[in-house]
Amino acid sequence: MTRQPMRRAPQDPGEILRLLPATWREQFLSEYHSALDAAHDVWRFGELRDVLHLWRLRSVAYSEPGFEAALRAARDDRTDEFVPAAQAIPGWSDRR
Repeated sequence: MTRQPMRRAPQDPGEILRLLPATWREQFLSEYHSALDAAHDVWRFGELRDVLHLWRLRSVAYSEPGFEAALRAARDDRTDEFVPAAQAIPGWSDRR
């Protein structure tokens, strides 16, 4: 059996930083360090886990090509560039 490289955990702060565009790194590090400080209290450890999970999801979204343009469009309320949920998600209108 050959030795396989160890895959980094998805919520590894280094992996998150690697994926994040430079414009978001300072905010991530600030929130990460705050959560890390809070994690010294055992009952607040969940905050660190939550921050890492949230930023992992953000890093995936923010690194997608076209994210910045979609963000600008949403901020400018250019709804003509978006598809209604009922059109994009099968069965959406049946949900209640």
